[in-house]
Amino acid sequence: MKQDGARAEALAAAFLERHGLRVEERNYRCRQGEIDLVCRDGPTLVFVEVRLRRGGGFGGAAESITSRKRHRVTLAAQHYLAKLGKLPPCRFDAVLLSGMDFEAIEWIRDAFTA
Repeated sequence: MKQDGARAEALAAAFLERHGLRVEERNYRCRQGEIDLVCRDGPTLVFVEVRLRRGGGFGGAAESITSRKRHRVTLAAQHYLAKLGKLPPCRFDAVLLSGMDFEAIEWIRDAFTA
């Protein structure tokens, strides 16, 4: 399962790069949480949550981003920004995959707020 997650993140990174974003960091971890991808979209810093769901048995990929998960991503983003030492414009995106190809990707910009 961990390999699937790494492959999904690599696919999401390639997808976002194809759409003009620059991946700056993968799997940023701190005590508060983890951010799958940190990207640049022009001057905007984009914190990306990548979710892979192959079946709908436990809900779709979007439903798997719970309020607790959003909170932990937000805390990790605050940690990242503090380490960066500046506050550029930011947003939180979600890349949802229902399979391992570009046709199975849904990109939600501004998926949630801090």
